[in-house]
Amino acid sequence: MQLVADYLPLILFFIAFKWQGIYVATAVAIAASIVQIAWFAWRSKVSTVHWLSLVIIVVFGGATLLLQDETFIKWKPTVLYGLFGLVLAVGKLAFRRDWIAALLKDISLPAPVWSTVTWSWIAFFAVMAVANWYIAFHFTTETWVNFKVWGGIGMFLAFALAQGVWLARHIVESPQKP
Repeated sequence: MQLVADYLPLILFFIAFKWQGIYVATAVAIAASIVQIAWFAWRSKVSTVHWLSLVIIVVFGGATLLLQDETFIKWKPTVLYGLFGLVLAVGKLAFRRDWIAALLKDISLPAPVWSTVTWSWIAFFAVMAVANWYIAFHFTTETWVNFKVWGGIGMFLAFALAQGVWLARHIVESPQKP
């Protein structure tokens, strides 16, 4: 259910784009993101990631609608991926923290492995930001929307699965209690 809730604004954006174009899709994404935050607030706690995503969709989507310029909504994923990577990099370099380790606190890994995980996610977010920028501004809006939805989801799933397989080799087993 969490996965559906996470991707619902994106899927609704895609459907609205195919139905009515970029401006209706942008309005639907903003509304769906607001509903998503309300749902998470009602069900449990709203994560920082969801709040950040909401602010960015409202700002960039709002500019798209207000100025009738799709350029702004096309920048949204690049900015979001860049911020995610930047937050992880600042955590690692300035605070010497692997913030992904805090998110995955139930997994026990040696410190050097957490460092590798953090840097790999920073690199992944950088690749995603550049890929979004390139496709958004070198291809048609329809190609960008298809990439944003299906390419983005596919790349995230492939990367997360590959990372999970790699991490499985490094997990430190806790001693079993008799």
